[in-house]
This record gives sequence, structure tokens and C-alpha cells, in this order.
Amino acid sequence: MKVVEEKILNYFNFLHEHPELSFEEVNTTKYIESILIEQGCRVTTFKNCTGVIGDIGEGKPVVAVRADMDALWQEVDGEYKANHSCGHDAHMAMVLGIIEEVKSLPSLPKGTIRFIFQPAEEKGKGALQLFEEGVIDDVDYLFGVHLRPIQELPNGKATPAIIHGAARFIEGKIIAEDLHGARPHLGANAIEVGAALVGLTNGIHLDPMVPYSVKMTAFHAGGKSLNIIPGRATFGLDLRAQSNETMDQLVATIKDRIKALEAYYNVEIPMEFTSHIAAAMVNEEAQEIMKQAIKEIVGEENVEPPLVTTGGDDFHFYTIKRPHLKATMLGLGCDLQPGLHHPKMVFNQKALPVGTAILTKALLLAMEKEKDGERASY
Repeated sequence: MKVVEEKILNYFNFLHEHPELSFEEVNTTKYIESILIEQGCRVTTFKNCTGVIGDIGEGKPVVAVRADMDALWQEVDGEYKANHSCGHDAHMAMVLGIIEEVKSLPSLPKGTIRFIFQPAEEKGKGALQLFEEGVIDDVDYLFGVHLRPIQELPNGKATPAIIHGAARFIEGKIIAEDLHGARPHLGANAIEVGAALVGLTNGIHLDPMVPYSVKMTAFHAGGKSLNIIPGRATFGLDLRAQSNETMDQLVATIKDRIKALEAYYNVEIPMEFTSHIAAAMVNEEAQEIMKQAIKEIVGEENVEPPLVTTGGDDFHFYTIKRPHLKATMLGLGCDLQPGLHHPKMVFNQKALPVGTAILTKALLLAMEKEKDGERASY
């Protein structure tokens, strides 16, 4: 066990020190591919995207575990760069650790274990890309994992399901003509249009029983000449909703309010939805298997109820595209702080081998559940 723990931490340290952005995980793919080959996995890479999968075993059932690979682009100590501040480096390390655990077993139940290393989760497009590549076509059970911030889950605790919300991101432009600073009456000030957009989005009121939010997360207008009223600007919006239905209502409302702004200020405001992350669809059977795995590894007293969070993850596109898929995502408490996506996010790395052990147990329980067609009870 000590050897496995050391390898998991070595994997983590390497991946943390070599972050790559969405769909640019070229060296990460090569690094993981080399480990999969070394461990005797049947390996598949893709012509159309980064990412890699490895299979161990033969036949049905096919049980799979997915780790996301990409880093974020953010300012760290005054420098913009790729940075693993969402835990994807930890997710990859834990899943690589599963291979170490599985290879040390004297035998495996009948079936195939698939290790999926998926690109571009941060763009909300990686799962859909691997779906198109046929990665889950024959999968019966799919498990994921995500570190949880200390505000949601204490260290040592784990949850068998993360009930993520939906998320959509908008990139937009405000298009009008620049004006002389002394003649504001001749046109529209893009900054004022942007401020009005913030006001209108803050004033959106949907069903208060379903969490939702809209935030402007980027706005750029104007230049070095301070006597020019800018007619053009670019902006970004982050939309969140706990259900897919509420997200649809939120998108429709945003579109209506932007049309109203166009008419009121006589400007053009074209916008593009750059990504779409669906709200969670969790399978009860997979959730029960994960619950049993947590119980066996860390004890029943450390099993937390399914966690509802406004964060999103494109993992849930797999179940939307394949409704028969039995899937859930492990939430792992690890003293993560100050929070996900913080440029200096840290967590207790001793939690990584625990996550590996839970995931390994869940995979084996899922395989045993289907053994000889028998249905195990939990």
C-alpha cells in the first residue's frame, strides 16, 4: 500500500507541475499513455482530440472510471498561465493509482475495467467529444471523482454522488461607434450598455426554489485615449442553474433582455454560447455501489449524503447521451481551500490514496454485481 501511495503522489506532483489547457493536453496524454502501456493496458488515443483510454480485462460488464485532464488559464502571482486549481491533476493521479491497485490483485472478476482520461472539461466539451469517439458505447457503469472544497465536505468524509447544476458561458460584443468625449449625446457608450446589462441580469427572477445565477465575468472597453467614449466592448457571462429546465428559462430570459438593450441603445449585441454543461443525472444503483465502497474504505460514519452543488461538470453528458448508463461521481473531502478555481488552491494530499481505494472498491463491486448474472444486495 505504501508503494501505491508514493506512486500516486509522484503522479500528482508531475501532473501538477505540467498543466495544459483544454484540448492542448498533448504532453499529459503522452505521459498517461506511457503509464498505461507500462501497466499492460490496451490503449486507445484519438486523431481528433487529446485524451487516452486504457482497458484491463475482457468482456462484460464494462466498468469505467473517468478523470478530467485540463488546467485553467488564470493569473498566478502576477503571471497568466495554465494552472491546476480545480483538482484535475489529483483526479488523474487517483485514477492512475487504481491501475496500481488492480494490478496488485491476485485475480479480477470477469469483465473489463476502462480508465478514461478526458480532455477539456473546463470548456464543457470534452465529454461530448469522447462520446463521439465511442468511448462509452459499451460501458455499463461509469464512475467519476471530484475533490470538494472545505465549505462543502470536511476532510475524511466522502459522498457517493455530486448533484451538479447546469452551466452555460456566453461571449458577447457590444457594437456601436466611438464618440468624442465632449459629445456623448451622439451615440451609445458601450460601458453604459454593459452596466445596464449587469442591472438587467441582476433583476432576473425565476423560481426561487431552484438555485440559479448570472454573473458578468469579463468586460473590456476603451483604450489609452480617455477623451474617447468607446462604442465597442466585449463581455462574458457565466450562467448557473440547478436544473436543466431552469437553465433553459434563464437562457431565454437573457436573450430577451439583450434584445431589449439593442433596441433601447440602438446597438448590436451579438453573442455566442461557448460551452454548455448539463445538470446531473445520477443513477441510484451506481450511487448505492459508491456508497458501499465509501463505507468499506472509510467507515459508515464518514459517508455523507449526496451533495448538491451549483458547480458544473461535463461528466453528466455521458448519462444524457446514454440514459441506460449507470453513473455517479464520488465527492472527496480533503480540506480543499480557499476554494476551487482559486489560483493558490491547496488540499490535503493524503486524501488521494483514500480516493483511489474508494474508486477501486466501487469498480470491483460493480463487476461483482454482474457476476454470473447474480444481483448483489447492499
